[in-house]
Amino acid sequence: QVQLVESGGGLVQAGDSLRLSCAASGRSVSRYGMGWFRQAPGKEREFVAAISWSGSNTYSPDSLKGRFTISRDNVKNTMYLQIDILKPEDTAVYFCAADSRPYYSGTYEYFASTSKYDYWGQGTQVTVSS
Repeated sequence: QVQLVESGGGLVQAGDSLRLSCAASGRSVSRYGMGWFRQAPGKEREFVAAISWSGSNTYSPDSLKGRFTISRDNVKNTMYLQIDILKPEDTAVYFCAADSRPYYSGTYEYFASTSKYDYWGQGTQVTVSS
């Protein structure tokens, strides 16, 4: 089993930056794609970014490119999400997730779907004040 724990969220001002972390335990996730999603109150869970097992491929919606950067450190069994120039509309609970299809680089459509992920963290709250 894989356990995922997010950290790094908090209350920030518009224009600030944050780096979220997703630490995996239980077993290595180095063979699996991983992703970040977010969910604002009253809204559906939204795809933010994903990264292939090797880190060579990353995916994110066009609307978020430029401010959101996903990365991973397979030695540390950890994934990161750098968020720059935070906006009030970025306020949400941010979840990390891991696939269980080994060595699959994927496609945008694959990693953007919540149904493709087998493991989820509990989420970390990000609140951006204006």
